[in-house]
This record gives sequence, C-alpha cells and structure tokens, in this order.
Amino acid sequence: MDILLKYFDDFTDTQLKKWELLFPTYSEWNAQINVISRKDIDSLYLKHVLHSLTIAAVADFQPGTNIVDIGCGGGFPGVPLAIFYPEVDFLLVDSIGKKLKVVEGVVEATGIKNIRTKHARIEEIKGQKFDYAVSRAVAPLADLWRWAKPILKKGHTQEMANGLICLKGGDLAQEISDSRLRPNKVDVYDIFPEEYFQEKYLLHVPA
Repeated sequence: MDILLKYFDDFTDTQLKKWELLFPTYSEWNAQINVISRKDIDSLYLKHVLHSLTIAAVADFQPGTNIVDIGCGGGFPGVPLAIFYPEVDFLLVDSIGKKLKVVEGVVEATGIKNIRTKHARIEEIKGQKFDYAVSRAVAPLADLWRWAKPILKKGHTQEMANGLICLKGGDLAQEISDSRLRPNKVDVYDIFPEEYFQEKYLLHVPA
C-alpha cells in the first residue's frame, strides 16, 4: 500500500481502511475465483490499484457524477475509483457473473457504498445515461466507443469533458487509426514514474 501513499497524501481514515482491506480481500477471493493472475496479486497496489487511479490523477470527478465501468472484471478501475471518490456513483458492468461475485464480495468486505453491479453486456444497458464510461484493457478503442457513445451524456459539466476514459498499453497507433477517433492521450509514466507504467496510456474521447 506504500505505493499509493507515495503519490497521494490526503486520504481520509475511512479511505485508508478501505485501501488496507483490498489486499487481504482480493487475496481471499482470488484463491476461489481467479480474477487477478497469481503472479500479480502481490503487486495489487501497483499494477491494479495505482494503475486505476491514473484516472483520478487526470480527472477531478465532482460529487454526483455518474460513471459506468465497461467490462469491470474483478473491479478495476471501478473499485479503486469508488474508494477515491466516495460521492460519485459507479455502475460496474460485466458479462461474466463470477467476476461480479468477486466485486460484490470486495464491496461488502470494504464497506464501499457507491457501487452498483450489473451482470450484462454493455450493449444491453438501456435507459440510462452516464457522465463518463471507464474501462481498462477490455476491447479495442473502436468497440469501446461504439458501446459507450449511446449511453454517454454529451457536454462539459466539469473540468474534463464527458466521455470515454480508458487505460491501455503498448503501441496504440494502429488501434487509434482504426477507430477514426482523435482521443486525448496521456502517458501514465509521466504521472507515476514507475517502470511498470512504461508504454501504458490513458485515452479520453469526449462525448
């Protein structure tokens, strides 16, 4: 957990307790349902929690903001963001029920109050609009945008325009070209200069 405190120093006692609970809770659940690779669980705070908080370092979500996590898997980036932003509402969506079982177990164990989960494909989400969609390494940018665009509110209600925010790695030139989008691109290594974050990026596509 020290890696979080290296970059963030204003957590409340409640947040600190939740951060502390993440490792034992994920370790316990991961032994039953493997949502994090065995070799990565010991690096949970660096590779999963801090990586998710790249979004928090770039976007200052205001209370009442409504966010959907597309293909949340074991809860990243949604779970860390929900702890970071306790007054922001998160809907974590995944088509694989056992992954949501882990998320729900973590939410219960840590006392997170601002997460809802939905077992569905993102295309099945109807009648709801969100300020932002977030995602981490789920699908190509073109697909993420096709899924996110219909459920995003248009506008610029806060510092970062409403839209899709996704975390990706590697050479993204072809993927961005194929998407025909012009996302804002942020190098994660510029925010968190740790070796693991080399060639990892945050992309933001305004709605």
